[in-house]
Amino acid sequence: MTQRLNYFQVSAELSKHYLDFSAALKKKAVIREFNDLVTIRASQLNGCGFCLDMHIKQAKIGGERELRLHHIAIWRESTLFSPRERAALEWTEALTALHPHGVSDAVYEQVRGQLSEEEISDLTFLVVGINGWNRLNVAFRTEPGSADAAFGLDKAGLR
Repeated sequence: MTQRLNYFQVSAELSKHYLDFSAALKKKAVIREFNDLVTIRASQLNGCGFCLDMHIKQAKIGGERELRLHHIAIWRESTLFSPRERAALEWTEALTALHPHGVSDAVYEQVRGQLSEEEISDLTFLVVGINGWNRLNVAFRTEPGSADAAFGLDKAGLR
């Protein structure tokens, strides 16, 4: 397998700005409410092993129940998610795997029935953010677990 570049080193200034963007997102209540679900689900859909590994560990450290973590992939069939969480997951999927004709009115109305306009807008920025991180880490094949010590993820007790 071809060795890929380290985008954090090569584009250090842009990486720092993107980290700042991600940190700014976490100041919003709706982001704190849905961050784990959204980042895990988008990373699953995008096949980003690095981000999936990271966000599962963060969720575990944050106290998320293990069964819910396993059920994120099957959230439609699971009874473990609230209507608001289901709306956030629906929105995440709609924006991560964009349909050629965009997001349907039916999906928008479903999400709008659970979240305020500000929450939808803020949540959309979270989805944009994680999709960008996914694309960076998939493109450069960042190794899952390679930043555990730097981000304190070794505390999750998952090896």
